[in-house]
Amino acid sequence: MGVSYKKLWKLLIDKDIKKTKMREKVGISTSTLSKLTRNEYVSLDILVRICSYLKCQISDICEVIYEED
Repeated sequence: MGVSYKKLWKLLIDKDIKKTKMREKVGISTSTLSKLTRNEYVSLDILVRICSYLKCQISDICEVIYEED
């Protein structure tokens, strides 16, 4: 099981927002942005802050990826 933030990147493109601008406005570190880029886990607090900035729901920026058996 993993997580994907493809929805986040698509939403940023749709809203014409650069990753670095989002990082600065949300107040996350470059290492946290790197984790998002690599589809690694980040804290719920980070996801909520991103959603607050983008005015969206968590399901709009990430999804759980299940491994097939």
